[in-house]
Amino acid sequence: FHQFCFTSPDYDPFLTLEQALAAEYELASDEKRRDYGLKVLDTYFNNGSAAHLPEIPQETVKECKEKLEQSPCKELFKDCKRVVHEYLSGVPFTDYQKSMYFSRFLQWKWLERQPVTKNTFRHYRVLGKGGFGEVCACQVRATGKMYACKKLEKKRIKKRKGEAMALNEKRILEKVNSRFVVSLAYAYATKDALCLVLTIMNGGDLKFHIYNMGNPGFDEQRAVFYAAEICCGLEDLHRERIVYRDLKPENILLDDRGHIRISDLGLAVQIPEGETIRGRVGTVGYMAPEVINHENYSFSPDWWGLGCLLYEMIQGQSPFRKRKEKVKRDEVDRRVREDQEVYSEKFSEEAKSICTMLLTKDPKERLGCLGGGASEVKQHPIFKNINFKRLEASMLEPPFVPDPRAVYCKDVLDIEQFSTVKGVNLDPTDDDFYCKFVTGSVSIPWQNEMIETECFKDINVYEADGSLSPDLDASRPNPPPKRGFFHRLFGRQVCFKNGYSDDDEEPTRI
Repeated sequence: FHQFCFTSPDYDPFLTLEQALAAEYELASDEKRRDYGLKVLDTYFNNGSAAHLPEIPQETVKECKEKLEQSPCKELFKDCKRVVHEYLSGVPFTDYQKSMYFSRFLQWKWLERQPVTKNTFRHYRVLGKGGFGEVCACQVRATGKMYACKKLEKKRIKKRKGEAMALNEKRILEKVNSRFVVSLAYAYATKDALCLVLTIMNGGDLKFHIYNMGNPGFDEQRAVFYAAEICCGLEDLHRERIVYRDLKPENILLDDRGHIRISDLGLAVQIPEGETIRGRVGTVGYMAPEVINHENYSFSPDWWGLGCLLYEMIQGQSPFRKRKEKVKRDEVDRRVREDQEVYSEKFSEEAKSICTMLLTKDPKERLGCLGGGASEVKQHPIFKNINFKRLEASMLEPPFVPDPRAVYCKDVLDIEQFSTVKGVNLDPTDDDFYCKFVTGSVSIPWQNEMIETECFKDINVYEADGSLSPDLDASRPNPPPKRGFFHRLFGRQVCFKNGYSDDDEEPTRI
């Protein structure tokens, strides 16, 4: 749609305005935002400018000018963007649907929905263990993109009656699209396992970094950066009305650039609008008082978990349980309900303040639960140097970048093997559950993969004179075979299914 709009002098300025706001004004530092705002006003709202947009109401323009003089906030041009979206969704989108660009879009959607099997991937070393099976590294054959494959053994799921939990985790991963939450790219099945193909994290988890990279704990700047990104991840989850319920260092992973991703959504649950839930769910020492007391709650346990996590990142141990301390669960629960956490000299006044506010026993008085959600947490003075718009766009440099030559996970020989599941038989009654689970590619991660690996750039081509390219024009014969993306993608799936070898492969029209 963007490519189509850029070909029209009538539609191009609207898209250019939207991109200028998203890429320049909203991501600008506070001191430069006013200058960018004035530039936008002069370029798109000045009667004499070449890119003038008369469709934007003058009242909206006047209001933007006044707000810009008073306080150039990030959301200042929100109404302008709404007008742009409304305009582009009208006649421009109707024209787009009649163009070859829309035909190309439908081809990509067809390609996206192709069956996914174990032959879609190359499988590599085991990275760790999950509740129902192992996690290994894998690579998409067609694009070279690396992922982590979480295998859920079918018999183990059935023996532990984990069907609902597995399907819940899959659906939540599928729903959430966040830079700060591990994303699901594919879901498929083998004879013995259900497989979730997830974003691979090369930097290990926070627990490893807190306790195995020198003295326990981080300097405050690093801890605050991670806390800010976790806050953004929780905001994205809560926007979908999902409460995570299991924040702890081993569930926070680092990518190869040093940014965090919240992982393992097995205990997460979606809460209907206006409702609450109850249930003792989580990890001992990190569960909020209302969870331990079996009280109703919505998102409050996640803000408690953020407080525990920030405290542990700074102090080098959790607030209510020393590392490797042998103590009964009831004693830990009592500490959570009754004891006040102790702050050492490692905590600045701001760090102590936010931890105290997040670890408030009464959820009605806890930071994040006072009506503003993540926005009230972001406004705490400890985040005064964090530009959240730039953070959300991954434009801030992390305080630590993992060494690409290092392996931040257990050695293969240190990962325990699962024992064989006995006494469980799979039968046709399980097929309904498998059908709900096995849905192939997930749209946004798959499309991002096509862009990141430059497959979109290589394939999404058009004729120079604006006519349909051969693979779009049904009246023209198939183009000659090209051993590129499609050869790699369909070599194992289409060729053998149709009974001929790779060397005899016929050209495939997308």
